[in-house]
Amino acid sequence: MNSADSVGPTQLTDQIIAARRQLADDLADLTEAQWAAPSLCESWSVEETLAHLTSAGCMTPFRWIRSIVAAGFRPDLHNRRRLNEQLGETPAETLAKFRAIIPSTTAPMGNPAAWLGEVVVHGQDIRRSLDLPGGPSVEAATTVARFFVAKNFAVNSRNVATGLRWEATDGPLHIGDGPIVRGTTEALVMLLAGRRAYLADVTGDGVETVNARI
Repeated sequence: MNSADSVGPTQLTDQIIAARRQLADDLADLTEAQWAAPSLCESWSVEETLAHLTSAGCMTPFRWIRSIVAAGFRPDLHNRRRLNEQLGETPAETLAKFRAIIPSTTAPMGNPAAWLGEVVVHGQDIRRSLDLPGGPSVEAATTVARFFVAKNFAVNSRNVATGLRWEATDGPLHIGDGPIVRGTTEALVMLLAGRRAYLADVTGDGVETVNARI
């Protein structure tokens, strides 16, 4: 089962908007130091990670193609150029730009579940690095997990998932066959996205395999 089998387009849009709104609210009172802190997303700071999400929310298919071609098909350069456009003069301005795209239904291309995945994963890249409470709803995380198990998109999630049984302790996700990886839906999503920080949050005979794959 993938996300398209269980969640319709309207529900997906609602989940994306709700996840963006919750993230914006959670970041409203960050300090300058917190904005500058590294996120879990490699070399990006918290502020840069949020700017990347803003960029995704204003990207049309034509703009994405033009940008990736101009970057010589180098995703890192493409992402850096586009997030730089969404950085404000201050973190407050960067947050305001993100709030402005909360209701956006624009996306580069592909399954909307992939863009929900962007918000869920990068939102936790931020929250986890700052030890902030909150996170995606179980419903949104389940949608993303089902998509990640079925497809490699921006992350090699299907490669991580293959041959394993993924079982959520807080929701309906029970998918795949093989050694078990068990944890919260959030933890499963983040491991499928390659975030090693979540290895300590899961149990099961499949954890060693996940560790090797990511």
